Amino acid sequence: MTSKTQNAVSFNIVIVGQSGRLMYEALLFAASLRASDPEFKGRLFIAEPQPGALWNGDPRMKQSDALEAFKRLDAEILPFESHHFGQAYPYGNKIEALFALPKGEPFVFFDSDTLITGPVSEVPFDFDRPCASQKVEGTWPQIELYGPGYGAIWKSLYDKFGLEFESTLDLDQPDEYWRRYLYFNAGFFFYKCPHEFGQRFLEYALAIRDDPPQAAALQTYDPWLDQVALPLVIHSFGGARTTLPQNTLDGAISCHYRTFPLLFARESDHAVEVLREVSAPNWIKKVLKEYEPIKRLVYQPKGEKIRAMFDRDHLPRREQMIRNQIKKAGLWMR
Repeated sequence: MTSKTQNAVSFNIVIVGQSGRLMYEALLFAASLRASDPEFKGRLFIAEPQPGALWNGDPRMKQSDALEAFKRLDAEILPFESHHFGQAYPYGNKIEALFALPKGEPFVFFDSDTLITGPVSEVPFDFDRPCASQKVEGTWPQIELYGPGYGAIWKSLYDKFGLEFESTLDLDQPDEYWRRYLYFNAGFFFYKCPHEFGQRFLEYALAIRDDPPQAAALQTYDPWLDQVALPLVIHSFGGARTTLPQNTLDGAISCHYRTFPLLFARESDHAVEVLREVSAPNWIKKVLKEYEPIKRLVYQPKGEKIRAMFDRDHLPRREQMIRNQIKKAGLWMR
């Protein structure tokens, strides 16, 4: 199959939206998709958890202006039930939402705190060979002084699910350095069927949470559970560290900004330009201004103050250092 033919494959996009911060992020995502890729032919789903025993309140989006804006952007609200995670582990939304998507149709999941900055419909996804975001730091596992190392912990997880381990290693990286082991940010992932992917993702995540192997038993899984299970799922489906061309997702085509202060601190001029462009129309602005960080950073000059604090060509090595500088200036908000 040629790259051009692959590009012609229709696929759906799904993000999670619910009452609060995620609703505003989801609106920006939808607006950026329509502005940056008017040729996208698939469906855009905003997966919305429904109230139930696993939520303290009602997580649904109720603001009429926001719902009208989603409709205007041709974004379909997709209700789904929370059976396993809910309030206690909202990152589990990205697993349980997959079961509400059309079965057997290729999908790309994005975290809501993402902007589409180029034509995502032109990315040559190989939906038979999944991968996920490598915009990640070595957050898991945390190695104890006298405990097992990275190799033993990761191998115990692959062994638990009967998966081969050696081919997942990046042998260009030193032994016991976190980058040697398959580890992703769950900011995006994709596959040919959301139900197949979701079933395995759910199975692995619950098994790791409820009965981790001995070598990994003392590790913390909140909030890292989705990122621990994801490389195992991707490897089990024949995926790899990356199956996408460089400078597509997490590059020229999408920007996983995480928080608005971090967006202004470290992301490209183009990403900031897209943010400003898509948040400008009055029918979007009147919704987004309800959210304090967007009001202060996007519509007032505090975002530019953060931007002036950093040289994008010489950023601090660790994200925490960027966060600390912003907090010290009194400009951190989320």
